[in-house]
Amino acid sequence: MSITSLDLREDILRLKKERNAVILAHNYQTGDIQDIADYVGDSLGLAYRAQETDADVIAFCGVHFMAETAKIVNPNKTVVLPDKDAGCSLEESCPADALEKYINDNKDKNYYVIAYINCSAGVKALCDVICTSGNAVKIVNKAPADRPILFVPDANLGAWVMEQTGRKMDLWQGACYVHVEFTRDSINKIKAEYPDALVVAHPECTTAVRLLADEVCSTEKMVDFCKNAPVKNIIVVTESGMLHRLQKEAPDKNLIPGPTDRCACNDCRYMKMNTMQKLRDCLDKLEPQVNLPEDVRKRAEAPLLKMLEQSK
Repeated sequence: MSITSLDLREDILRLKKERNAVILAHNYQTGDIQDIADYVGDSLGLAYRAQETDADVIAFCGVHFMAETAKIVNPNKTVVLPDKDAGCSLEESCPADALEKYINDNKDKNYYVIAYINCSAGVKALCDVICTSGNAVKIVNKAPADRPILFVPDANLGAWVMEQTGRKMDLWQGACYVHVEFTRDSINKIKAEYPDALVVAHPECTTAVRLLADEVCSTEKMVDFCKNAPVKNIIVVTESGMLHRLQKEAPDKNLIPGPTDRCACNDCRYMKMNTMQKLRDCLDKLEPQVNLPEDVRKRAEAPLLKMLEQSK
């Protein structure tokens, strides 16, 4: 570690103390950010941490919709995001106005709308309940049996949930650009190199890739899978940041990043926009802040709290 990164680390910890801040980091953040965070986890775990924190400031190292989620359940706290441009292809695939129009055009269907947490506050405000990849099966199983479900925005996750629950749903055609880069060929190629390896994949992957996996689960559940796997070699098919966390939690395993057809691992350009320097600056200036119109925040809060309640 160079002197500058050591100074940066100390500076962040000093500012954190001064601001009475908590640092939350998603599993896809860079290793140095994960190492300094108070809590590292998936969207569900981070939503719980955001809900129960007594800090005055939440520094959210993740992407924009995650920081918004923290603001939805903490309207009186200051929520900052190291890079305001850290977006998400799933969020972009389902604009609130397009969803609102679709729901209105299909009023006769009386949709029960379930939104994957990877969406904007505006979309959350239009939904009945939110889910994450960790609790989607549970949430769908609790949906009213007499209403058709509209699942937004991730069609791959939705298809996987339909397989798990047997519940038919109409799927919004959104996708995570990172997870759809993994292909049947790229995963078969790495499996040929490590014939004894187990494959764990995220449900945002395509059906062709999920069929090659021994386990399909959220990033959080990957931790237990890797710890308890009876083999040493595990091919991990999700965003590359997850390997840092997994290597710490399962140090005896040989974790192999799932490749795409183009490269040996797969980074989310949005997740990697946050850096230690930007984290330091956002704690110092309390900028960029995430704020929401109160009417949107309030409407988005109900389905979010419903999810936290239903997934306990």
